[in-house]
Amino acid sequence: MEVRGLGVEIDGARILRDVTVTLPQRRIAVIGANGSGKSTFARTLNGLVRPTSGTISVAGIDVGRDPRRAREAVGFLFTSPDAQLLMPTPAEDLALSLRAAGVAKAEVPARVADALARFGLADRADQPSYSLSGGQRQLLALAAVLVRRPRVLVADEPTTLLDLGNARRMADLLLEGDERGDVADQVLIVTHDLDLAARCDVALRFADGRLAEAGEPGAVIARYRAEHA
Repeated sequence: MEVRGLGVEIDGARILRDVTVTLPQRRIAVIGANGSGKSTFARTLNGLVRPTSGTISVAGIDVGRDPRRAREAVGFLFTSPDAQLLMPTPAEDLALSLRAAGVAKAEVPARVADALARFGLADRADQPSYSLSGGQRQLLALAAVLVRRPRVLVADEPTTLLDLGNARRMADLLLEGDERGDVADQVLIVTHDLDLAARCDVALRFADGRLAEAGEPGAVIARYRAEHA
């Protein structure tokens, strides 16, 4: 990821200003108080929010010039699975995601079955999605993103609505992968969970719409804690 002079203005309000950072690291944490601009920053990375100024390059793609390719390369996991799960059952939701990605019809059933098995949802394939537990719904939302095989995964507060056990499982999966490997080449996590942020390779701290600092997570988090003690 490479961001240069990024600014975002929405309805006359300046949300982000002059954000510049290069991120070669695999696991990136984004922290900051509510309203600091961190979620808006995350949403610019695949074109969900369009910049007012500056440039963004992710996975070698200029997001401003080619948002369609950016959305193919950069998967986005929302805080609440309700923002992503559209179909009545898990199998239908994953199939929809694959069709939207242009996957050949003949490949869809096998890809759906494989994704459901990876996330422990194979026996829930045709169960109403609303009847799944909160943890299962968040795993399904993640599966719907990853089934498209994005190179980069952006997750906005992915553990906030989960209980302790499921939050730990989600964090481990995002940061460490599983027996099949990493979930993506690069993972960026917006989070208030400072223990989760500390496990990343680099931390970005936002304040008042600016990138206040970027660096080793332990040091960045320590200064953030001190400011809010």
